[in-house]
Amino acid sequence: MEIKNKIISVLSLIVILLGFEGYAQSSKQMTSKMITKENDKYDDEYLVSMLPGFKNHHQNVNGTKLHYVSGGTGSTLILLPGWPQTWWSYHKIMSNLAKYHKVIVIDYRGMGSSEKPAGGYSKKNMAADIASLIRSLGPGKVSVAGHDIGANVAISFAGNYPELTEKLIVLDTQHPEEDLYKLPMLPVGLPVHPWWVAFNQIKDLPEDLLEGRFHIVQQWIFDQMLVNKDSISEFDRHVYARAYETKEAIRASNGWYQAFPEDIQDIKHMKMIEAQTLALGSPNSIPMLKASLPNYIMNLQLKEIENSGHFILEEQPAEVANLISEFLK
Repeated sequence: MEIKNKIISVLSLIVILLGFEGYAQSSKQMTSKMITKENDKYDDEYLVSMLPGFKNHHQNVNGTKLHYVSGGTGSTLILLPGWPQTWWSYHKIMSNLAKYHKVIVIDYRGMGSSEKPAGGYSKKNMAADIASLIRSLGPGKVSVAGHDIGANVAISFAGNYPELTEKLIVLDTQHPEEDLYKLPMLPVGLPVHPWWVAFNQIKDLPEDLLEGRFHIVQQWIFDQMLVNKDSISEFDRHVYARAYETKEAIRASNGWYQAFPEDIQDIKHMKMIEAQTLALGSPNSIPMLKASLPNYIMNLQLKEIENSGHFILEEQPAEVANLISEFLK
């Protein structure tokens, strides 16, 4: 009888465990479905639906497919985002600017819903992507604004395609120059030590380390480089995390940084930019912009955006939008 009871107990335990495993699998599947459904809140279609008058587009240019969002009427204004964000980084100022301009916000090569090819991430080639898109849309001359990596591309575009450039707007970042080779390996009292410039040069390892975890890097970057941490909301952070969590997205975005040596050489041969240029920078960035931009821009205005860190579009959107609008009149 005792042996029989032990057998029954063991069988009962097996049944319970099998039932628990089945429940766990079912729960995992349910969680996966919930996450997928939740992610729909952060895709381009949903985001664009929050911006009346704007639409999603895709276009094959220069051997790659680009995603862009457009709306408004008037002279054309191209907006280029930065790392680690997407076109959504301009969402606070797009509607304001669209009152007087046809606004085109581009996820350039390697970003967001655009394709992520194996190469072509020099800023000169990425500027060629933008030029090809502009020519396909046929607006003639355009004004172009860029933030962070987008500023690198915007500067290269203005320098290599003066025939397409009406005005240039540089947001908080200069083009890569040889000074990058002098960045210290250790902190030297700067508000934020730019370790990621070196880390993003590494091939393969960042993708392996950060797949599914890139939001940790984004959170750190945002929190360290914002005066008001709430100016990039939890919703916004989910949008950006969704765009960068895959190995493909990490590889492609790191390609922008791995092309810096080529970019440094390209700017040596670029003609001086004659287009009227407005540079907007945070208090920490203005000294660098003053030192760098006159090396390749002739007609330059510099404006400081107070009470802001690197992400001036989010922290001071009204001021940035007003300054851009005044400059483009």
